[in-house]
Amino acid sequence: MKLDSTVIKALSLDPDSTTVKTHGSSGFNATAKITTFLKDGTQKHFFMKTATDKKSEAMFRGEHASLNAIHNVVPSLCPASLYTGASEDGTAFLVTDFLDMTSTSSDSSTGEHSGMSLAMKLAKLHTSPAPVPEGYTKPVFGFPETTCCGETPQPNEYKESWADFYAQNRLSAILQKCEKNNGTDAEFRSLVEKTVNKVVARLIGGDHLNDGKGVTPVVIHGDLWSGNKGRGRIGGQGAVEDVVYDPSAVYGHNEYELGIMNMFGGFGKSFLDEYHKICPKMSPTEEYQDRVSLYELFLSAKTRSVVMSISDALASPPRRLAGHSSTNIDKGVSTDTDKDAIFLEGPRTLRARATSSIQSVSSHS
Repeated sequence: MKLDSTVIKALSLDPDSTTVKTHGSSGFNATAKITTFLKDGTQKHFFMKTATDKKSEAMFRGEHASLNAIHNVVPSLCPASLYTGASEDGTAFLVTDFLDMTSTSSDSSTGEHSGMSLAMKLAKLHTSPAPVPEGYTKPVFGFPETTCCGETPQPNEYKESWADFYAQNRLSAILQKCEKNNGTDAEFRSLVEKTVNKVVARLIGGDHLNDGKGVTPVVIHGDLWSGNKGRGRIGGQGAVEDVVYDPSAVYGHNEYELGIMNMFGGFGKSFLDEYHKICPKMSPTEEYQDRVSLYELFLSAKTRSVVMSISDALASPPRRLAGHSSTNIDKGVSTDTDKDAIFLEGPRTLRARATSSIQSVSSHS
């Protein structure tokens, strides 16, 4: 396998002391490990993704910015991204610090450790205000790049209101995507519009949350499920730690992160208890589960089979959302490809859960 000259130049590598070989797997692109020797004789490794389709170039830009947004706040939480770009033939590249996931638990005492669990790292990320974008005087909601959840692009144009951002850039945007792919469904459109116009403002409007102080934008991983976390060494150095990867970041409400975490499972009560000691539930706390269910709705809306169940859900007896108890779904999904397959195929358990979520949210108006 030959390393493209574009990457060699971008990383200032010596081609005579650099090798590259296939490493790991991905549902959307090819992955490889770059090994090089620096001028002082030190060996260094990088992780590289490559793809030849045009959409991957934009996907890589989003992931590059996402990794660095997280790494800048909590360096031990994810690798830094070092380069993204394309060669003259159109091949897109993303190069990051190498994340060594092969180390065993017996290696955990080797090297310097951050001393933080995954829950503590996530809480630190979610209690650190997002950076102020160029042209603004305070943190706002959005992100400087379009990001992707699976293969679905997510518009991230800045908004000063979190409720406006979630309503327009997530719920309305995914409605438009669904209609483009599958045609118009009047009941589905009516349900989403009702949620956007009534439920969003009621549950997450700025004056309603945090005793009237509203939401402070923080960096959100944006695709944090059990398949995007693990244990490893960033850059092959230090101790084995809890890490995350494959982010789809946004500057948003910290509880938005909990929607996908709750929907796909892998994060138990002890994790959330530890997290909430540092990053408490936002007031009104009695509506905390309501908000998590609302954030799950964005993911539920991606499932076409849910659309087919909406009429039954609306015909069911109404049920107040407050106090609604979600059950984690953990199907042991291990890849993004499998996760997207769940979105597209809609297994019975996910369909039932998503329909319940939609029913509950739509009833709270």
